[in-house]
Amino acid sequence: MSEKLAGQDEKVLCYHCGDPCGSRGITADDRQFCCTGCRTVYEILRDNDLTGYYQMEESPPGMSLRRLASARKYDFLDNQDLVRQLLDFSDDDISQITLKIPGMHCASCIWLLERLDRFGTGIIRSMVHFPRKEVTITYRHGVITLRELATLIASLGYEPLLELTEGKDRSWRRENRRLYYQIGIAGFAFGNIMLYSFPEYLAMGDTIDPLFKRIFGYLSIVLSLPVLFYSSIDYFRSAWNGLRQKLLNIDVPITLGIAVLFSRSLWEIVTGSGTGYLDSFSGLVFFLLIGKLFQKKTYQALAFDRDYRSYFPLSVAKLEAGEEVSVPLADLQPGDRFVVRNGELAPVDSLLIEGEGSLDYSFVTGESDLINRQSGDLIYAGGRQLGPALQLEALREVSQSQLTRLWNNDIFTKPSPARLTQTVNEVSKYFTTVILAIALAATAYWLRIDTAKAAHVFTAVLIVACPCALALSYPFALGTAQRVLGRKRLFLKNAETVETLAKIDTIVFDKTGTLTRSTPLTINFSGKILSADELTMIKSLTRHSTHPLSRNIHAVLDIPADFLVRGYEEVPGMGIRGTVDGKDITLGSREWAGAPRGDDIPDSHDHSRVYLAIDGMYRGAFLIPNKYRRGLKTLLDTIRNKYRIHVLSGDSERDSSELRDIFGPQATMHFRQSPEEKMDYIHELQKNGRHVLMVGDGLNDAGALKASDAGISVSEDINAFSPACDGILSADSFSDLPRMLRFTRASMTVILASFGISFIYNLAGLSFAVAGLLTPLVAAILMPASSITVVAFATLATNFRARLIGIGT
Repeated sequence: MSEKLAGQDEKVLCYHCGDPCGSRGITADDRQFCCTGCRTVYEILRDNDLTGYYQMEESPPGMSLRRLASARKYDFLDNQDLVRQLLDFSDDDISQITLKIPGMHCASCIWLLERLDRFGTGIIRSMVHFPRKEVTITYRHGVITLRELATLIASLGYEPLLELTEGKDRSWRRENRRLYYQIGIAGFAFGNIMLYSFPEYLAMGDTIDPLFKRIFGYLSIVLSLPVLFYSSIDYFRSAWNGLRQKLLNIDVPITLGIAVLFSRSLWEIVTGSGTGYLDSFSGLVFFLLIGKLFQKKTYQALAFDRDYRSYFPLSVAKLEAGEEVSVPLADLQPGDRFVVRNGELAPVDSLLIEGEGSLDYSFVTGESDLINRQSGDLIYAGGRQLGPALQLEALREVSQSQLTRLWNNDIFTKPSPARLTQTVNEVSKYFTTVILAIALAATAYWLRIDTAKAAHVFTAVLIVACPCALALSYPFALGTAQRVLGRKRLFLKNAETVETLAKIDTIVFDKTGTLTRSTPLTINFSGKILSADELTMIKSLTRHSTHPLSRNIHAVLDIPADFLVRGYEEVPGMGIRGTVDGKDITLGSREWAGAPRGDDIPDSHDHSRVYLAIDGMYRGAFLIPNKYRRGLKTLLDTIRNKYRIHVLSGDSERDSSELRDIFGPQATMHFRQSPEEKMDYIHELQKNGRHVLMVGDGLNDAGALKASDAGISVSEDINAFSPACDGILSADSFSDLPRMLRFTRASMTVILASFGISFIYNLAGLSFAVAGLLTPLVAAILMPASSITVVAFATLATNFRARLIGIGT
C-alpha cells in the first residue's frame, strides 16, 4: 500500500476520528489521517472487510488515537492470579470477561465492539450493554490472552477500564461525588448572586451607587463562571457529542438556553445596559442538576441488578449431616456442600467433591460443547449438569448480579421490543426538533415587540419542555408493577415483560409439574414384587433427576440411596436410565421401558404411570396419583372467556377425559408431545397472529418457554431455574395468575394516564413560556417538578390498582 507524509490544510479532518489533521497528516488509500493510530485502525477495518463502519454516520464515527496507550501498558495482565479475579468465567479453552468501555458513545461504537471476532482469531463473540458502557467478550484464552485482547480493544480506540469490584465501587462513588460538587457550586453561586441582586428585587436599583452596581455585576460574573465551566459542562459535552453524530438529543435545547441566558447577561453587565440574569442562569443550572440527581437515583432504583435474595425464588439441596435439606439460595455460604442434579444449574462457583461432571456452559458462553469434570475440579456458576447428580462445595457467596446477568443474556432475549417502548423512543426522537422549532418561532415573534423578553421566551421554552416526564412514566409504572408482582411471588425477568403479559390472548399450559403438584404422595406399584435392593437401586437412580414424577418416587421410597449410579442418561419426554450395582435400571414411558401393550395394569386417568425395566426385563409400573393444584378450577373459570386455552402434555391420552372436565370443551389439548413438538406448536400459534403465554415447569419445555411471547416457569422448592423463561411463578401463587394478568393490563392504563399528564404539562408549560409569562428560573423548577409528579402518580396509581384487584399490600 502506498503511503506518504504530506502537508495538510488545518481544516482537513481525519477520515477515522474527525479531528483536524494539522500541518502534517498521514495519507493512505487517498484518505487523510491525523496519526498512525487512526490509520492503523482503518487498515484493520479494511483488511477485515469492515469499512461499512464509516457509512454508519455521516460524520466520522471513530475516536482519536493520539493518546493511544503503549503496547506494554497491559503487561500486568500476564499475572494469572489477577486475571482470575477479573474473569467472569474460565474453563478449558474458553473464558469470558466484562469490560467497562468509557469511550463508548454511539451506535458506531456498538457496531464495532460487537464485531471484535472479525479482528483476530480466538474471539468467539462480544455483546455490548450500552447503558452501562460495558462489553462482555467470550474468547479462547489458548489462542488470545487477556493482555492481547485488552491491547487489541485499546488499539481500536476503546481503552478498557480494568477494575476489580472495589475499584468499580470507588469509580461509582467518584461519579456521584462529582455530581454533588456540581450541585454544591451551582447552589452556592445561585444564593450569593441572589444576594447581589436583592436591590433589583426590591426595585431599589436606581438608589444604588453605579459603582456598586458594576461591582456586584462583575462579582456575579465571577461566581457564574464555575457554574458555566464546571457545573453545566456535562450538558455541553453531551450536546456536542450528539451534534457530531448528527443527533439532536435533549441536551441541545438545554445548552442553548444556558448559553443564551449567560451571554445575554454578560453583554448587559459589561456594556452597562442592564443588570443581567445571572441569578436566573445559576438557578437554572442548579435546578437542572437537582433534576438530574433525581433521575439518577430513580434509574438506580429501577436497575435490574437487584439483590437475588428477594428476587429469585430458588432453593438448593444443601447437605446437612448426610441428608439433603432444601434451603434458600441466600443461605448458601462458602464451605457448604450441596447437590446439583441432572438439568440443574450450579448457582455459584464451586468445587466438585463427588460425581462425574458433564457441564453445559451454553447459558454462559453460548457454546454447547460438554465439558467433563472430575472430583477436585472447579465448577463455574451457570454450568448446567447433564448427567448424574453432583456433590459440590460452594467457594463463595452467590453473586448478587451473576444470576441476573445470566437470565438477561442476549442468548435468551426475545426478538421484538415492546410496542409502547418503540412509541416512547419515537416521540423522544422528534421531541427536540419540535421544541427547537417552537422556540425559534416564539423568539422571532417577540423580537419585534421586546428584545429582552425574546431572550427569556427562547430560554424558557427550551427548558420547560422536556420529554423526561414522558420517558420516566413508562419505566416507573412498569417497575412498580414488577415489584408488586414480585411481592405476590411472580418474579419477572424485566419490567418490559409486564407489557408483554398485558397483550396475551392465548395461554398454553404444560401438564406434569405445572398443573399437577410435585409434593410427596402415596404411590402404588403394579407388577412383580420388588426386592429391598431393587427399591434401593430405583431410589438411587431417581435421586439424579429433577422431573416431578422422579422426585415423587424418590420422596416416597423411605430407604437410603446408597448405590452408585453409572452411565446415567435422561431423555426429556421419555425417561431415565443408568447402571446401579451392576443392573441396568430404566424408568419412564411405556416405549422407553419396553412395556408390552397388553399389560394387566388397570387403566385409570387418575394416575400417571412410570414404567420400570430391570436388565431389559419389564417389571411393572409406578402409579402416581394426579393431584392437580389447588385453585386450578377457579383459575380456569376466570380466564376461560378471556383467553384461548391450550394444554400440551407428554403423557398419553388416558388423562384427556379428566382434563376435559376441568378445562371445558373450549380448550385445545394435545398429548404425547415431545419438547420439540411443544416449541413447534407455539410457533404455529404465533404464525396465526396469537400472543402466547407458555406456563411450564422449566424442565422439559425450555424451548417452548423461549419460543413464546412470554414464558412463565412454575417453581416448586427445587433449584430448577431456566434462563429461557421470562418469569418464575411460585407454585403457592399459581391460583393468583388471572389477577396478575389483569393487573398487567391495568398497569398499561396507568402508563397511558401518565403519558396524558406529561403531555398536558408540556402543553401548559409551552403555552405560558411562549406567551412570555414564564421566566427561565421558574421553567427550571418546573422541569424536575414535572418528573417528580409523573413518577409519584405512576407509583401511587399502580399500587392503588394492585390493591383494587386484590394483589397489593
